[in-house]
Amino acid sequence: MVNIMRIEIRFAGFGGQGIIKSGIITAAAACLYSQKNAVQTQSYGPESRGGACKSEVVISEEEIDFPKVVEPDVLVVMSQHAYNEYVERVKQGGTIIMDPNMIPHEKELQNVNVFHVPATKIAEEMQRKIVANIVMLGAFVAITGILDKDAVKESIKANIPKGTEELNLHAFEKGFEYAKNLLKS
Repeated sequence: MVNIMRIEIRFAGFGGQGIIKSGIITAAAACLYSQKNAVQTQSYGPESRGGACKSEVVISEEEIDFPKVVEPDVLVVMSQHAYNEYVERVKQGGTIIMDPNMIPHEKELQNVNVFHVPATKIAEEMQRKIVANIVMLGAFVAITGILDKDAVKESIKANIPKGTEELNLHAFEKGFEYAKNLLKS
């Protein structure tokens, strides 16, 4: 587990991908299951489903005096539009976790760690494209080590529709395992 002073995370994509839900699950995992301070904010275009959206989470060991993400340590991105908008704002040495099937055009980036996680493809292989965000959340946990795996699993169970726990936890594990293998290679 990493010692956290202040970690800024931005989840970005389009409405309907579960971007906002990912931020809520992450913030709840930090506050309720990891005894850290966290704040989550969100914004989306007027179209909501299909429009651009982002969810930002700040996690800190100390009180959070400013709730907005200024320069994310981590960008989890699931659409080309969001990638174009936010990829160059990631902190030097920061981490980008992206879905390459949703982002066909990549930029040459310096001084950031980029991880390709085909979350949408993995979710489609599970016959449930709707859990792509949870696959990505599993990868996020494995790659960053910011939050404890069990804390995030508890937060998933508390923040998803009843009756979908097994599906969502399976999706989380798929993303976690994919990222663990990515880190080995």
